[in-house]
Amino acid sequence: MLPTTTGEHEFPFAAWTRQTRQSALREILALASRPGLLSFALGMPAPDLFPVSAYMGAARHVLTTEPDALQYGMPLGDLRRHVVELMARRGVRCAEDEVFITSGAQQAMCLLGQLLVSPGDPLVTEALTYDGMVNALRPLQPRVLTVPCDPRTGMDVGALEALLESGERPVLIYTIPEGHNPLGSSMPAEARRRLAAAARRHGVPVVEDDAYGLLNLEGEAPPAVRSFDPRWVLYVGSFSKIVAPALRTGWVVAPRDVVERLSILKQGGDLDVCTFAQRTLSAFLDREAFSAHLSQLRAEYRDRRDAMLAALEAHFPAEARWHAPASGMFVWVTLPEGVDTTALLRRAVEEAGVAFVPGQAFCAAGGVRGRNALRLNFSRVSAGQIGDGIRRLGEVLRPSRTLPLDFRLSVVGGEH
Repeated sequence: MLPTTTGEHEFPFAAWTRQTRQSALREILALASRPGLLSFALGMPAPDLFPVSAYMGAARHVLTTEPDALQYGMPLGDLRRHVVELMARRGVRCAEDEVFITSGAQQAMCLLGQLLVSPGDPLVTEALTYDGMVNALRPLQPRVLTVPCDPRTGMDVGALEALLESGERPVLIYTIPEGHNPLGSSMPAEARRRLAAAARRHGVPVVEDDAYGLLNLEGEAPPAVRSFDPRWVLYVGSFSKIVAPALRTGWVVAPRDVVERLSILKQGGDLDVCTFAQRTLSAFLDREAFSAHLSQLRAEYRDRRDAMLAALEAHFPAEARWHAPASGMFVWVTLPEGVDTTALLRRAVEEAGVAFVPGQAFCAAGGVRGRNALRLNFSRVSAGQIGDGIRRLGEVLRPSRTLPLDFRLSVVGGEH
């Protein structure tokens, strides 16, 4: 190791870390977290809908009846039983020993990446996708391949099939079929069936990120991709969006041999999932009518989504395009080509006191895809705040101030 010009040695960081930088999304969220800002940026559940009273009761029960509640402990069988019941709501049949409890969905994705990806291996995801999965796999230095995605229907499964038929052999396919982050799309059931069949035919595991699968806002969501293949689809779920994120409790549903290897990998990072969170969460699910809680979340988020859609219709330029998401927490808005929403964010923060996430932050393989789009979260703020915030953001987007000249001269028709 060569000394620096100051005579001191450089710190011996691992080679892969020398090419890293803070993700664009993290930098954006830091800007969007200023005090007093009305933020549509953070993908957070509504704090006013956390089941505080019921959870306090569950915690009190655990502390008074379970002497080992604050001790080290193995994954809790009762919690796995509850996960099996939740999976049935997503059309998935599984056994308790096919459920692996993790410290949130993010750890689940990190562990699956470690299990499947070696440096230089190709993997496939949607061209626009959740930034956290890309970050989780970055230390493994994969070669990221992307397929197109549609704001309404998600991953282009036909393009994926063509890629696999071309001879590429990715080590995994990552997708968010329901309530897609950032698009808010819902993959049709037939596309899910084709995706599972392609994975089986080519021997490529699918990592199905279903954090929003139980937050359907319109009817029943299509069954999870794993319901079509229990071997090649590895399901990732989380209690963060349906109970509370601070519990840091998620799960993987996978074949038993995969679960065994995940357990070995996890021991190298943290020996135990938070014992207290497992026990209190299990007690909460034992004691509470979870269906009623989930129905309340869906109803409230549906109202907030509808408030955002109405406000967009009233205050956004006619050239803007969006659709009503059937699940999840996000509305994806596309503006005319030539609008740079990353530059627009700073103006929105400074002039309107409103934040969002620019679409380019979700570009899986870098580049400028999504540059003229933005993601808006509707779950965290009240319906009244949504209306006011979208009005203020619409002022920043007035055609005379933001949109390219050709769009100011001619309004493009079509449905939102």
